[in-house]
Amino acid sequence: MILNLDTTTKYILLLLLVSLFISCGNDKNTKNLNQVFRYNEHKNIGSLDPAFAKGNADIWAVNQLFNGLVQMDSDLNVQPSVAKNWSISQDALTYSFSLRDDVYFHKHKLFGKDSTRTVKASDFEYSLFRNCNEDLASSGSWVVNNIYDIRSVSEDSLVIKLKSADPSFIGKLTMKYCSVVPKEIVEHFGTDFRANPIGTGPFKFKRWEENIKLVFRKNNNYFEKDNSGERLPYLEAIAITFLPDKQSEFLQFIQGNLDFLNSLDASYQDDILTSKGELRAKYQANINMIRGPYLNTEYLAFYMDSETTEMQSKLIRQAVNYGFDRQKMMTYLRNGIGIPANGGFIPKGLPGYNATIGYTYNPEKSKALINQFKTETSINAPEITITTTSNYLNFCEYIQRELQKTGLIVNVDVIPASTLKGAKANGKLNLFRASWVADYPDAQNYLSLYYSENFAPNGPNYTHFKSDTFNKLYTQSFTETNTKTREALYSKMDSIVMQEAPIVPLYYDEVVRFTRKNVTNLGINPINMLELKRVTKK
Repeated sequence: MILNLDTTTKYILLLLLVSLFISCGNDKNTKNLNQVFRYNEHKNIGSLDPAFAKGNADIWAVNQLFNGLVQMDSDLNVQPSVAKNWSISQDALTYSFSLRDDVYFHKHKLFGKDSTRTVKASDFEYSLFRNCNEDLASSGSWVVNNIYDIRSVSEDSLVIKLKSADPSFIGKLTMKYCSVVPKEIVEHFGTDFRANPIGTGPFKFKRWEENIKLVFRKNNNYFEKDNSGERLPYLEAIAITFLPDKQSEFLQFIQGNLDFLNSLDASYQDDILTSKGELRAKYQANINMIRGPYLNTEYLAFYMDSETTEMQSKLIRQAVNYGFDRQKMMTYLRNGIGIPANGGFIPKGLPGYNATIGYTYNPEKSKALINQFKTETSINAPEITITTTSNYLNFCEYIQRELQKTGLIVNVDVIPASTLKGAKANGKLNLFRASWVADYPDAQNYLSLYYSENFAPNGPNYTHFKSDTFNKLYTQSFTETNTKTREALYSKMDSIVMQEAPIVPLYYDEVVRFTRKNVTNLGINPINMLELKRVTKK
């Protein structure tokens, strides 16, 4: 892994430019560059407008600049943010919020002589309704499509009424789509607000040269404080670079030019981790590794409306689930990173997860099911084809080798990601690899993939799974406000799915983060949100 001279030279110049730019700021509290947090986005950031905060790259950047009514802590509990408290009506239709009076927008000349102003309830009324605007085409419009009315009762009081009950709505409000934005700034910039963001977050926008660098500075007027009363954030600045190559990103991190490395890539996983998923000894003096559950389920999906006998047979679908060792797969293909999916579709770390409802490795059971299928159908050579992308070819080839020992013929077809996405949505694939990352931290988000009214391409039910019992429980879960009762419903629905086996859960992903030793308080959470307001650098 050696960078060529051109790439190295460009990167050094980039670091010098970022450092020079930060040090030349006019803020009174400019400190030394030791308090600049540096990380790389190998994917370009598309927009700094929270209405378009879809992928991790955009969400992480937007999270530093904006706040919503509420926020999620590292244990997936909803906590106050701009709203200091709230109440929910018994029928889960009306949400009433009381707002803080000390939250200010970042300074901008358009605010007038004071260059800023406090956030009012009417700002949230504008911001949430803005997502409904068809001309804006926000990727977060679905989050607010169940809102019947939003009303600012006073400057510090907001009431939201829903069309139908949804106990998960308070969790959806933690998404960055629901951040507060100032109407006068948004309307002044129009679509250019994406590159001229004004929010309330712990950091404020300073400069963005797309595909080159992005710089945020400390917001000295930020409203949150730590337990000792010190105002957050601690860092002076955030510097984001855009090296597209993951090996180059890894090398810059190892050399100390980046403070943080997210996730694990096959190009360097064997160099940094042992087969047991532990940090290798040569890096332990300079690097910390933290890992934890990630709300992402990787799986294979059967298309239940397929005309092939194998896809229609529960015997074949269950045989595939029994036919390979998920633990061995994680050890050899992921260096132990990830949790074998022996439970249901709901991932570990999310309320509703049940470790007892899935499938464990049982090759003899798999063979017996295959033989039963042969007897009942007179098909002596049952055959399936797994469609995947090149990134997951090694997983599918491993499953192929294991399943062929059971008497099942398995083919693997590799196609581009964009082709697979369209084909699975339109029912063109009999069996395909997929993943589901939570849009919001509620198991309802996962179970929506099996609700009959969500058949793809008009919804996320790519398998076209249908169960009247499941549908009844799914509808019931929307009106159940008791948390424990709702979790029990989720687990029961997940059990129904696993019994019918329209999917083959492979593993529940884990968040893996690497930091330099001088970085402290960079936590970890199941939605893989990057929180930097409490981070310090020694």
